[in-house]
Amino acid sequence: MTVEFIGMIGAQHVSEIHAADGPVVNPAFLRKFAQAHEAAGFDRVLIGYGSSSPENTQLAAYAAAHTERLGFLIAHRPGFVAPTLAARTFATADHLTGGRIAVHIITGGNDADQRRDGDYLGKDERYARTDEYLDVLRRVWTAEGPVSHEGAHYRFEDYNAVVRPVQQSGIPLYFGGSSEAALRVGGKHADVYAMWGEPLAQTAEQIAAVRKAAADAGRSEPPRISVSFRPILGATEEQAWERAHRILDRINAARGGLASFTGPKTLKPGQQVANVGSQRLLAAAEAGELHDRALWTPTAAATNAAGNSTALVGTPETVAAALLDYVDIGVTTLLIRGYDPFDDAVDYGRELIPLVRQEIARRAAA
Repeated sequence: MTVEFIGMIGAQHVSEIHAADGPVVNPAFLRKFAQAHEAAGFDRVLIGYGSSSPENTQLAAYAAAHTERLGFLIAHRPGFVAPTLAARTFATADHLTGGRIAVHIITGGNDADQRRDGDYLGKDERYARTDEYLDVLRRVWTAEGPVSHEGAHYRFEDYNAVVRPVQQSGIPLYFGGSSEAALRVGGKHADVYAMWGEPLAQTAEQIAAVRKAAADAGRSEPPRISVSFRPILGATEEQAWERAHRILDRINAARGGLASFTGPKTLKPGQQVANVGSQRLLAAAEAGELHDRALWTPTAAATNAAGNSTALVGTPETVAAALLDYVDIGVTTLLIRGYDPFDDAVDYGRELIPLVRQEIARRAAA
């Protein structure tokens, strides 16, 4: 058994409790941030996508040039570039980084942010487009010779994929989404299906739904499973909880936090969150503040679950045990990022990731 750890980097120091500091694209910070994750033992780092964010493939290329081992998970919304262009963009990056590229497909749960980039399709149409888009990606990455395609959303003739991924098994596709449409498309295409951190029972239900969707799509092997958390560590339980409440106070003082890639942190009167994943986190928050061993939901409620926003609170030993609870129900990838993004990444590498890996190794040896 192996467990993959993913962090998250950006070109600027910012989080729900930290106002953006420095230029929008800060090469020195990006380099330092990526190197900190590599030193901490992360396998990959996610680079998010938003209509107002720096272009993330270029950020990945720059960070890769200043690291040696770290992988890069590039968030990508189908629909804004042709799939043939995306195919050679990612394949080129895979060559330049020595096979360190993966792509996180996000179809888009926030209509307003989609429209900022000129996408006016409804949600179901977006998922239908994503399905066709990923069919094209897989096909042109593996085709021997020219490819033609005529579908509902894309049409091209005699595309010759000269540049293919350097990774023999292809560029891994991660996939996010909690709706029925997401399950259907992600169950068909995903190498890794990404979820936000819900209580164990609800996560197990989601895993079962992904596996059913994969089986319905005719797959013999289901996607691996990723779950995302915001660990809040302390030397003692008391210190961890004191820190958790300080973070929550700062989120509330900023009216829902200062940064998000995914959606509105505050809502207009009568407005409801449209994203199904966010709805699920808010339902967990309404059901209770603390779930299972250490899952804490008020940070999700305070931000209207705009992104992965549920915390795991406790000592490194408590949080490591909580992460292993998710491994025990079938999770293979753990995406962890902190509210103090740089310092938390360093602490995770020193105090948290080794504990999880040591226990995984002990189980393997046993």
